[in-house]
Amino acid sequence: MIGTSRRLCATLLVLALAGRSALAADSALIEAAKKEGQVTWYTVQIVPQIVRPIADGFERKYGIHVNFVRANSAEIGLRVLSEAKAGHVQASLFDGAQTTPMLKRENLVEKWVPDVDLPKKLFDPDGYWVASNYYINTPGFNTDLVPRGTEPQTFEDLLDPKWKGKMAWNVQPSISAGQGFAGSVLIAMGEEKARAYLGKLAKQNITPLKVSGRQVLDLVISGEYSIGLQIFNNHAVISAALGAPAGWIKMQPPLVTYAVMSILKNAPAPNAGKLLIDYIVSEEGQKIFADAGELPIHPAVKPKDPSLIPDGVAFKGTFLTPEQLDTQLPAWTKLFDDYFH
Repeated sequence: MIGTSRRLCATLLVLALAGRSALAADSALIEAAKKEGQVTWYTVQIVPQIVRPIADGFERKYGIHVNFVRANSAEIGLRVLSEAKAGHVQASLFDGAQTTPMLKRENLVEKWVPDVDLPKKLFDPDGYWVASNYYINTPGFNTDLVPRGTEPQTFEDLLDPKWKGKMAWNVQPSISAGQGFAGSVLIAMGEEKARAYLGKLAKQNITPLKVSGRQVLDLVISGEYSIGLQIFNNHAVISAALGAPAGWIKMQPPLVTYAVMSILKNAPAPNAGKLLIDYIVSEEGQKIFADAGELPIHPAVKPKDPSLIPDGVAFKGTFLTPEQLDTQLPAWTKLFDDYFH
């Protein structure tokens, strides 16, 4: 019994020291971040719903000011490349679904992920990113023009002549564009059937737009088009809650990916950048995503509508990491161009 007690005491001492060490590391990061005083964040997130609430909450908590620049993944990548070549990196952290692989190849991303208790799948296996929120790509529709229950439910339904000239999509190569839709069809059908299908779909006169997926949905809501392909399904739910005639279609299997966050090499405020990422993936930060109608990744924070995220049973999706998307998008773009350019 005495030996057992000694071993128990020793174990408790080790755990206590480990906990104190972790706390000290957290305190050291906070102190270093506060000395930097401010941080610049390049982000794809929507400013009123996500970026400003996160920036305000972070500043209240730590007294560190957050500067931010909002752009799409490609624009962020080009901006970082340009600044790095000029020897003047301005941002400390960035996010997006497609930015990190490109900047990793250019050796511009710091190998770092936060020490937080999240599922393994939410981290880059190589240690360069952590996820912040889900993106689920589905069609959206105008519920005034297409009454609920009459919307197309499958890929084949989109070939109905009644939809000819009434659909639109973004054509700037990304997962939330026609190229991503072509990829979803390819994964679902295989190349031979996918090519046969896309050849038929090309006759539907889908309007090509050089705008974001969110803007495609906005044009659908305004009545310009009946259906928008490759929108984020939660955006339709957000708009519907505000009274807009917006709905989304559980067309399976949708492409699913994450927005991911990374620290830049030679960042002007690396500690503040790390602390901001810590905040964003914490329950407090993830609740901001959930409250805004976005799809949080933290297991303890539930989205307003859990049915938006594929469960693998009633709603099956195809998940892609940023690296998998980066590898496959060129082939999807070529496939798309074969039929729609």
